[in-house]
Amino acid sequence: MNMNEIKTLNQGEKFTHVSADTLKSFEGKQFVKDATGATSCEISFGTLPTGVAVPFFHSHKENEENYIILSGAGKFQVDDNVFDITEGSVIRVATNCDRNLKCTSNEPMTYICIQAKEGSLGGYTMTDAEITERENLL
Repeated sequence: MNMNEIKTLNQGEKFTHVSADTLKSFEGKQFVKDATGATSCEISFGTLPTGVAVPFFHSHKENEENYIILSGAGKFQVDDNVFDITEGSVIRVATNCDRNLKCTSNEPMTYICIQAKEGSLGGYTMTDAEITERENLL
């Protein structure tokens, strides 16, 4: 059950600002690609209650996934490898392998999953960015 709805807060020609509301009260799974108009990745928020696992294993043909655990703790399985995860864990999962996760903490486990085409990152902060001159309006 998903109690949260992605809301568009602000939008311009070069940006979209959306919110899934307070993550501490978030329930279920919510994808945000369509809401933001993203063209490079899919981002989703998920929460698992205590003792609950995602109800299925899945694999991707072209996209790797990066899971960021925001709160709670649990177990993560990639093929036949099982390991502990906790708040602050970041797990990259390659293509063509099964994955799943389960909450084992007394509090719900909330996470973000970022999905993007494996091998597609051509540049990153230190090689793709440049310092610009602009008046600071903050």
